[in-house]
Amino acid sequence: MKRLSLMVFSGVMLCACSKEAPPPEPVRPVLYMEVKPQAIENLGRFAGNIAARYESTLGFRVSGRIASRSVDVGSEVEKGQLLATLDPTDLQNQLRSSQGDLARVEAQYINAQANARRQQELFDRGVGAQAALDVAVTDLKTSQSSFNQAKAAVQQAQDQLSYSELRTDHAAVVTEWKVEAGQVVSAGQQVVTLARPDIKEAVIDLPAPLAEQLPQDVVFKVASQLEPEINTTATLRELEPQAEASTRTRRARLTLADTPAAFRLGTAISVTVSSAIEPRIELPANVLQEVDGKTQVWIVDMQNQTVSPRPVKVLSRDDDTITVSGGIKGGERVVTAGVNSLKPGQKVKVDKDSPR
Repeated sequence: MKRLSLMVFSGVMLCACSKEAPPPEPVRPVLYMEVKPQAIENLGRFAGNIAARYESTLGFRVSGRIASRSVDVGSEVEKGQLLATLDPTDLQNQLRSSQGDLARVEAQYINAQANARRQQELFDRGVGAQAALDVAVTDLKTSQSSFNQAKAAVQQAQDQLSYSELRTDHAAVVTEWKVEAGQVVSAGQQVVTLARPDIKEAVIDLPAPLAEQLPQDVVFKVASQLEPEINTTATLRELEPQAEASTRTRRARLTLADTPAAFRLGTAISVTVSSAIEPRIELPANVLQEVDGKTQVWIVDMQNQTVSPRPVKVLSRDDDTITVSGGIKGGERVVTAGVNSLKPGQKVKVDKDSPR
């Protein structure tokens, strides 16, 4: 009887022990991805070119027919170098005519000086009339005025002749010819465009909506289209106030932080426009779990090989991805498969083939 009671008691104890120690939760294999927050928003990428900040368009100061062009587009010219010439024939004739007039008037002036001296001497000796002296002095003044006027006419004709040569007043690069040899041009007509190569900038065309809403901390990264590894940053120097009618774009001129040697005038460039934003994370859509109206993801503790839920704020979503902010730090691992079968603190087996 005692043996039977002992067996019954032992059975009861075994049953009680089995209820207090349930079997351990199964270790679940999981896939994960490492979180990499994005703190920069890409606003677009635009093509442009390297241009000179300062350009000037030159023209002749006199009218005439272009006799020659001394340099081609792309040529580097020094200060005072000859660019083009006009046919000087008419201007040379005008100079010779002015010089002839000067010689005639000078002879009259010399004669008037001599006559005035004679009349003054006669008057001083008392044998000359005051009226004759007055006429001689008047003729002298008139001749002197005519002489001065003739000298000015010669100087003007010489200047006009010098204007038949078009020279640059600073070192530059020829970027455009607007006329051809043999063409007749008027005074002041645009003939050639020069660019100063010492200060360069990037020029791009931005869509009008983007140009009107550029953030204050906008960043421009300028890179050569042929050699993207050659790049620099830039800041906005000037934005045209009105959009171009046909393209609805506004031209932006950017000041380069530094100017690589490969950034020659006319170099094709690619400009990436971006701005700093509140850190956000892009994740696959299947990592998200909704519990009691709240959204969360599962974070893997790599040291303890466990998982725990973490609430996040969803900024945007589409069929394949979601963008979240808050709750996750850079470098943490987020479970990407099997989120609906996990429990807080559950042991997991990290798949070595998980994306990182």
